[in-house]
Amino acid sequence: MNDVWFSEPVVIDFEPSGQHKILSCFEAVECLDQRWPRRARDRAWRSASRTCRDALDGLRSPVEARKTLRRAAK
Repeated sequence: MNDVWFSEPVVIDFEPSGQHKILSCFEAVECLDQRWPRRARDRAWRSASRTCRDALDGLRSPVEARKTLRRAAK
């Protein structure tokens, strides 16, 4: 499995620990699994997690993965 890079980084603000810059689908999966607050693991989080994993497997595009990650972060 190869990492899939985003065209632009996604910057997410995790209060109070600060901002986290995500450059690829692998970093997104790590962030979603390890840094994402439990209380914020909703439908958008599940969609982002699934889409980023699918992008790593070549089933989805990095554009789709980045888009779902940004939607989850809002």
